[in-house]
Amino acid sequence: MQYFVSVIDDQSNSGTDEEMAAIDAFNADVQARGQWVFAAGLASPDTATTVDNRAGRALVVDGPFVETKEWVAGFWVFEAPDLDAALELAAAGSLACNRRVEVRAFLPEPS
Repeated sequence: MQYFVSVIDDQSNSGTDEEMAAIDAFNADVQARGQWVFAAGLASPDTATTVDNRAGRALVVDGPFVETKEWVAGFWVFEAPDLDAALELAAAGSLACNRRVEVRAFLPEPS
């Protein structure tokens, strides 16, 4: 099963040199264990563009869809056998990046 682990921060690209080194080591360990799917940092919400095409006519607005003090600053996608294993990975990732993280399972693909 795959899990989305979002890194919560109030800044973009805010990792110190020590945090970035810890994240690199954590990422290498997850890759070596075969649980790595993908990871990335995200630009700050003020660079976002929101698109709403629900009415069949695209409305494009500069900015995020919601104003918040904190946002998803980056994320990992892990392969884990269950939630407990995903939470262990998330705890290690939180320690490495020195940020809170949120863990969410991907929905199963429709059959």
